[in-house]
Amino acid sequence: MGKTGRAAAAGAAWRLYRDAKRPGSASLSARIRALPRMVRQTLGGDYRGLGKGKLGLMALSVVYIVSPIDILPELLPLIGVVDDVGVLVWLLGSALGESDRFVRWEKSRIAGEVVP
Repeated sequence: MGKTGRAAAAGAAWRLYRDAKRPGSASLSARIRALPRMVRQTLGGDYRGLGKGKLGLMALSVVYIVSPIDILPELLPLIGVVDDVGVLVWLLGSALGESDRFVRWEKSRIAGEVVP
């Protein structure tokens, strides 16, 4: 991974850490554990905070990252890895941000509050 990819990954990691330490925010481990519940409740229609379109984009990004087929092949130095890192950074940021909102929604639902 080139300097650009490492810098992007480090920046994303720092933002995730900072957001997880924000008062009232769910911990990183709580967000990760909430991901399967968030997907189930989104697909089931219970949780409307995450659109099915964005959930589909997240699934496609996982497929893109693990797929051997790339838009920019890894044979190209530096550029070939940057697209994968960019997709990964977007996926992690989106998934953990959405799961934080989901955890707050779950807590308010348990408390008996009405949350759209």
